[in-house]
Amino acid sequence: MELRSNVPDGPIDTKWTRHRFEMKLVNPANKRKYTVIVVGTGLAGGAAAASMAELGYNVKAFCYQDSPRRAHSIAAQGGINAAKNYQNDGDSVWRLFYDTIKGGDFRAREANVYRLAELSVNIIDQCVAQGVPFAREYGGVLANRSFGGAQVSRTFYARGQTGQQLLLGAYQAMERQIGLGKITMHARHEMQDLIVVDGRARGIVVRDMVTGEIESHLGDAVVLATGGYGNVFYLSTNATGCNATAIWRAYKRGAAFGNPCYTQIHPTCIPVSGDHQAKLTLMSESLRNDGRIWVPKQKGDTRTASEIPEHQRDYYLERKYPSFGNLSPRDISSRAAKEVCDEGRGVGPGGLGVYLDFADAIKRLGEAAIRERYGNLFDMYERITDENPYRVPMRIFPAVHYTMGGLWVDYNLMATLPGLHVIGEANFSDHGANRLGASALMQGLADGYFVIPYTIGAYLAGAKLEKIGADHAEVKRTEIEVSGRIGRLLAIGGKRTTSSFHRELGKLMWEHCGMARNERGLTVALAEIPRLREEFWTNARVVGDGAELNPSLEHAGRVADFLELAELMCRDALERRESCGGHFREEYQTEDGEALRDDRDFCHVAAWEHRGPNNDPLRHVEPLAFENVHLAMRSYK
Repeated sequence: MELRSNVPDGPIDTKWTRHRFEMKLVNPANKRKYTVIVVGTGLAGGAAAASMAELGYNVKAFCYQDSPRRAHSIAAQGGINAAKNYQNDGDSVWRLFYDTIKGGDFRAREANVYRLAELSVNIIDQCVAQGVPFAREYGGVLANRSFGGAQVSRTFYARGQTGQQLLLGAYQAMERQIGLGKITMHARHEMQDLIVVDGRARGIVVRDMVTGEIESHLGDAVVLATGGYGNVFYLSTNATGCNATAIWRAYKRGAAFGNPCYTQIHPTCIPVSGDHQAKLTLMSESLRNDGRIWVPKQKGDTRTASEIPEHQRDYYLERKYPSFGNLSPRDISSRAAKEVCDEGRGVGPGGLGVYLDFADAIKRLGEAAIRERYGNLFDMYERITDENPYRVPMRIFPAVHYTMGGLWVDYNLMATLPGLHVIGEANFSDHGANRLGASALMQGLADGYFVIPYTIGAYLAGAKLEKIGADHAEVKRTEIEVSGRIGRLLAIGGKRTTSSFHRELGKLMWEHCGMARNERGLTVALAEIPRLREEFWTNARVVGDGAELNPSLEHAGRVADFLELAELMCRDALERRESCGGHFREEYQTEDGEALRDDRDFCHVAAWEHRGPNNDPLRHVEPLAFENVHLAMRSYK
């Protein structure tokens, strides 16, 4: 396997413009001769499907939800970054580029990140034209607020519903193309495998989740936009249906998996309340604009927040990182919260929480102003906890939120498997070892609206693709393998629920491959995960049959994939003997507990190649060169 990034030559600020000119084009009249398959219809997939259909391609779109409107992109709350500099506070494309490289702890490809920053300004114009109701100042101009890892206000938002509003914009664009017959929408269909013919991705095998029918769909290129794999931890802020099956199937068909150990822990989530939970709830990072994070200075202090006087409170982020304070990046803020809780200064049940306090902001701005900015978030918090955050501080604690790892892609967003393109959170490309807040929506829409319509055209214009039909040998073979795997799951006949396996795996991963990792813990996990996987395949209880609506079967298939992916994540974390961003190896830290990178040996992307069920995966390396941003130890102090 060869990792060719295909980054164009020349100055970084002209790479994308020149690359677009040099790419081969498909004649408008010829676009209708091509079929593109898009799996996943969130922001990245929905934007890609709508844009390619608008260009004239025939698009087949797939999602496992009953409607594209239910994609997990809807859960994004705080906002979307763009270097518009409407606040005239010193922002620029270059500053957004720099902040993203630094925020990712210098573990991302410079060219991809600069393109993302460059395209950010177009995204806002696109979404405003679609009617996305971004917040506005009194005079009518678009409003901005700040997010972690930046000292400027560049985040555009729609109250606490930004993801939902952006998704509705993409959905409306999709629906227009569905009405015109350019997109064929397949809801309630879950991808089970990738069809590879002559070394190229040519289609997918799906299961109709209502009837259980196994179907093959063929095209000239495949785009995966299926999101991240945070649910490998069981408890995360992801919707419970989010899974890794599509990218894992592609990995096992020959697509390299980049940096699987890079997972993001979000610092502002509602703490775990018990074993009954199947997911966690995010409290938007935007709340840290006005909320102050603190814990008691005294260990074991069980007084209520109102009983603790100001001089006995430790505003630890403001103390440790005065330049960024409560808007320090997510990885740093999460580790700082874990540190004070480990010291015995956490609040709430079990001491696993810190306060996010709005008393000062309400006193300064008034309750009405805070309600206008964050009202739906405050209402959600009160419904879940039965505590009024206008009167008492929120209790928050870090939780798994996002995965920076994903399928390896080149500058054109194509995987190591020709014809397979991967966009949004499903790929590894733009965030390095830590994503800055409000950058996920930016990447998803940049990939979908502005990158993939160009690069997939260049691929199709240069590829010589033979016509294949449903009777092709590779199509039939893939269908048989999918049916066999489903049959194997249904035939286990065990006594233990798949949820219990998922929960046990999640605890293993959180303890040994979560916020902090070390060689001993990762070694333990790498011994325990195969044991748990073996038990799953002999004792899992999967009810019903395959020819019907069967949530038990769906969950079993997803958990089976998580049990394999988890091992690769731990293997990757063990091999990366440094700390960077969200990957914090306890053996590699500075004297004051910050991440200690090893730029000599690990300034690279790790891309893993699957080599069959009985062989260890092979680790490949893509060196990272920093020609525009000087490699330096991150500091937010």
